[in-house]
Amino acid sequence: MLETGSPAPQLVLEDTDGRPVRLPGDHAVLLYFMRSTTCPVCRRHVRALVEDATLAAAGVRVLIGVPEDRETAAAWRAKHEIPFPVVTGRRGTPHELVGLGRAVFGALQRSGSILVDAQGVVRHAHSATLPTGSYDRAGIAAAVAALGAPA
Repeated sequence: MLETGSPAPQLVLEDTDGRPVRLPGDHAVLLYFMRSTTCPVCRRHVRALVEDATLAAAGVRVLIGVPEDRETAAAWRAKHEIPFPVVTGRRGTPHELVGLGRAVFGALQRSGSILVDAQGVVRHAHSATLPTGSYDRAGIAAAVAALGAPA
């Protein structure tokens, strides 16, 4: 998993339309990694992100990373009316690209989030094996607030 304060790796993901999504970009990005599109806990976390107006107000772009293929991701996004881009890995999963491998003998997909600022520095990194611990609302809020703080 990436560490706070480290440079973000150059990632090329793919949105549900097959377009490349490159990180870091020219703005802050919060990438939330779902355990799977069928995980009810992860879906609640995505709903909380949808309802969080402070992210958009701070200019933070939200992406949802899923381990499934692009077609599955597109169907899930449409069914649940997710306003954020949903991304998959062009090679491997988004999870693997940032070190969120499977845990517990490869049986459980880890989930979590990273916040990368406009300069390409990781400002928040959090992961968990169980989805109930994967959404660090307070940590994300603190990292977003610090984006606007003077250096």
